[in-house]
Amino acid sequence: MSIPQSIADRFEIEALRGELSDAVMMRDYDRAASLFTPAAAMRWPHIDKEFVGRDEIRAGIEWGQGLWEFFVQNVHPGTIRLNGDSAVGRAYVQEFGRMRDGGSHANHAVYHDRYQRTPDGWKFAERVYEVRYLDSTPLAGSPLPALPVPVRLLPGE
Repeated sequence: MSIPQSIADRFEIEALRGELSDAVMMRDYDRAASLFTPAAAMRWPHIDKEFVGRDEIRAGIEWGQGLWEFFVQNVHPGTIRLNGDSAVGRAYVQEFGRMRDGGSHANHAVYHDRYQRTPDGWKFAERVYEVRYLDSTPLAGSPLPALPVPVRLLPGE
């Protein structure tokens, strides 16, 4: 693999990871599911949940987001190891929010990923979420009211 191709692949995979975080934060479940291959798997072992295929992944993300009163996720770059049309990587995560049942949640975690190059670009083939630290201390703050109109990233979005 050429160095320019390697750089392009890493850039595209990092953009894929950012796109998924944005789709989840914006509760755009169709967009989130489209970032996975048709046979992909998403696993949350800390709560014994597994979703296989885009339909289950979409439903799983929507179910998970439905548990939150508010939710903030920050994903930090990790490793990417390329192998032709596939790759593996890790991304580091910090999340916090308040659940609809009143419980608070803050964690630090790791995504263990497998990526696949497709005709539509890089997609997730598998995403496993490993929680490394969990804090359920009640959050002192509260969310601000939502903006009346969503902020658009580009004209026409």
